[in-house]
Amino acid sequence: MRKRVEDFIRKQELFGTGAQVLAAVSGGADSVCLLYLLAQMREEWELEVRAVHVNHGLRGGEADRDAAFTENFCRALSVPCRVRQVDVRGLAASQGLSEEEAARNLRYQALEEEAESWEKESGCPVRIAVAHHGDDNVETILHNLFRGSGLKGLGGIRPMRGRIVRPLLTVTRQEILDYLKEEGLEYCMDSTNGSGDYTRNRLRLQILPLIQSEVNERAAEHILQAAERMYQADVYLEEQARRWLLQYGAAEGRADWNGAADGRADWNGAAGGRADRNAAADAGRNAEKGMLAVQEAPMRVGADAARLLREPAIIQTYVIRHMIGEMTGTKKDLTSVHVEDVRELLEKQAGKQADLPYGLMARRTYDYLWIEQKMEKKQEEELPFSLPEIETAVFSFEKGMKIPENQYTKWFDYDKIKGTLSVRTRQTGDYFLLPGGGRKTIKSYLIDEKVPAPLRDRVPLLADGSHVLWIIGRRISEGYKVTDETKTIMQIHISGGKENG
Repeated sequence: MRKRVEDFIRKQELFGTGAQVLAAVSGGADSVCLLYLLAQMREEWELEVRAVHVNHGLRGGEADRDAAFTENFCRALSVPCRVRQVDVRGLAASQGLSEEEAARNLRYQALEEEAESWEKESGCPVRIAVAHHGDDNVETILHNLFRGSGLKGLGGIRPMRGRIVRPLLTVTRQEILDYLKEEGLEYCMDSTNGSGDYTRNRLRLQILPLIQSEVNERAAEHILQAAERMYQADVYLEEQARRWLLQYGAAEGRADWNGAADGRADWNGAAGGRADRNAAADAGRNAEKGMLAVQEAPMRVGADAARLLREPAIIQTYVIRHMIGEMTGTKKDLTSVHVEDVRELLEKQAGKQADLPYGLMARRTYDYLWIEQKMEKKQEEELPFSLPEIETAVFSFEKGMKIPENQYTKWFDYDKIKGTLSVRTRQTGDYFLLPGGGRKTIKSYLIDEKVPAPLRDRVPLLADGSHVLWIIGRRISEGYKVTDETKTIMQIHISGGKENG
């Protein structure tokens, strides 16, 4: 047992010689095994080991028994021990959490506080060792599968997360019990572990045994193998999303990104006083989290919508998740429904938006998909804005030519254009023609399309006088559409406007 655990610690680089390790000890079999192994390793590894026991206050005298047992066990091993009392029911009631989730939150909070206190005292980093084992990992994977988690959740429990390490992930619950019996070690039994009130208990006591007896006795082993492949796929796709955004993304806000003079960064190197992401220093690439070397979160992060729309759906999903992560520093509480709502904006008209957690929203402009902080009307009016640039071409129309379906390349009947075309925002009297010849004002159209009032004066138009040929990124007027009678085509293609809101 000790050799397997030590080999796992070395392979996963959980900690090295001379480390300070804070063990979470409940008094149950798993944590007793963990603390005993760490204590046995102290001399050879030159470890300094301490223990923390968290009393959740849920099991009355049984909880007090576990605390006393842990203190005595630590004393026998000459391991300093702290007992922390937390109010699980109070937190669950105040925040609308299950007792299971509230207990977990308070437990990790207590461990982090003890680790930080030790670090301040010693000036050296502290690892928090918890006693999750291989069977816990299988339960977590199944739990995440049934909840509809993505690849990250299906990758299971990782050996290390921040300062938290899990040295026992390489062994099973039965192996732990056998080891404790061989070593003559006692431990506490938690009566709630046999209850069917908790989801994980039902997975452990009912569902997994049924799978092993009726489907495959090696199911747990195979689940862990599949999880490792899921984890590797998730890491790969995360990296692809990061690289994609480095090339085709943009960010705007308060922070200093790689020395940009105006506090903005454009990851594809657009002009306008922004940093060229490809020529910038490697600070952002080497940052421990995310893409940007920032002191504050950006006000908004964008992706080239036309390019992203051409990517496979899985890349779109990961790019969107990465964008939200850049804004928040976390993806907790972000569901597949949120991501799909944002992804659907890629095929919608400019001005469409979707709400997200953390006070964020996603918004589609005519060239970008933005993830941004929700703002008051005045703040929205102050967003950077410039009209797009257009490229034009005139050529003869021949039968069999296919009209482009690209959202930003349109064909018009050149002979129906009476004046000089202009790209501008709306003016009083602007209109376009509907099928059948009816008119509709631009004002009415934008109201019907639910474009927010502060943004209606930012919608770019291609106009021939007051007659609008094209509400750019949205629709064109019937009065200029190509028909069987068309002889000459004017092709208009949007080519600029990287910061249009």
